Order: sequence, then C-alpha cells, then structure tokens
Amino acid sequence: MKIVIADTGVLISLGIIDKIDIIKNLFDEFYIPQAVWEELERYENPAFPEKHKAILKKHILKIKSKNQLSLLMDYGESESVILYQELNANYLLIDDQKARLMAESLGVNCIRSVSLLILAKQKGLIHDLRSIFKVWQKNERYFSKKLLNEILSKTGEAPIN
Repeated sequence: MKIVIADTGVLISLGIIDKIDIIKNLFDEFYIPQAVWEELERYENPAFPEKHKAILKKHILKIKSKNQLSLLMDYGESESVILYQELNANYLLIDDQKARLMAESLGVNCIRSVSLLILAKQKGLIHDLRSIFKVWQKNERYFSKKLLNEILSKTGEAPIN
C-alpha cells in the first residue's frame, strides 16, 4: 500500500491544471496535514477550482507530535514532514527546494510536481506536459523555464518559448 503526504505547493500546482486526481490514481492513500489545509483555505486564484478544496478536505489528518520543524520550514511543509513520519508514508509531495532538501536530509522520500507529472505521463494519465507547463507559467508557479524545457526535451515535447 503506497501512502503519500501532499504539501500545499504541489496541490496548488495540480489544482490549477485540474489534475488533483493524479494523486488518487498513482497512490493508494493520500493525506494532507491541517496546516496545509489552512494554507489552501487562504489561497485565492480563479484557476484553482473550489471543487478541489471539497475533495482535499476529506484527506486532512492532524499531526500528533509537537511541531519542532517549524523553525526550519513553514508550517505546511513542517507538518507534512511530521505526518509523513507519523504514518510511515512512502512519499512526500513537495516543491519548495529548501524544505525538500531538509526533508530529504531527514530520510523523507520526496517527489516534486514535475516528477509526479512525468510519472503520470508514463502511466498514460496525461499526454501533454507542455500545455500544463504553460498554464503553470501563466499562474506564476515557480519552476524555471530551463527545468521545464529540459523535461519537455526528455519526454519528446517541444520547448516553451
């Protein structure tokens, strides 16, 4: 059974392309900590449909441990790492580089949004990364054009201009 914990950034990146379901299609169980839910509640972007919040609300779990990681990363990220540890999860979906590197130093198996989409494409869940990356750029998701074009090149798609 594959359990995944999702941080806010990944959920926003998937939500604005209407692909939250990728998580459910790739993993048996997924959860979000309370702090991630609170960040999502405050997030406002017309490209992020409210229907996703209703779906995600069903996956909230509160951490049991004291959050001592919040000095090193924000609350959503730190609670995500703690929930990963408490549930002995398989993966943490996280994009923030500093938080991801810190999580990996603690032995957490991390997957970024872009890696999740590559996996989804390999499994036939999506067919076109380029159009997704363009939506991300339009909605100010923070992935470098260089990184996105490297991925497009590796997956046989045309680069973004």
